[in-house]
Amino acid sequence: MIEISFGKLVLLALIALIVLGPEKLPHAARTAGALLRRVRTGWDSVRAEVERELQVEEIRRQAKEAADRAHAAQAELDETLRKMRPNGDAAAPAPAPAAAPVDETGVTATAADASGATPTKESSHGGA
Repeated sequence: MIEISFGKLVLLALIALIVLGPEKLPHAARTAGALLRRVRTGWDSVRAEVERELQVEEIRRQAKEAADRAHAAQAELDETLRKMRPNGDAAAPAPAPAAAPVDETGVTATAADASGATPTKESSHGGA
């Protein structure tokens, strides 16, 4: 703010003493001090308000960047889903694999059964 050296302050006090006189000088000094305090308080409140606004703007900018990244990630995910499904229908569920039929003896029928190969018995021991 304003820089006043000690010499300038003494010169200002002497001029004020000569102009105002010894009776009015203390009242004038109190008034000047109160005015300076109000100016400083006002300046500090303006500075704090500007800093708050800058913080709000920074938060808004970060939120917009996060939303943009989320939209980009969603678009990338949608594109990946379109590539995985050749018909381009992202809402259609993937077909479930068909279960192999099992006869009464616990033997699983396979495509090899149709060709005449011997069926294998499923082990309940968990082997391997």
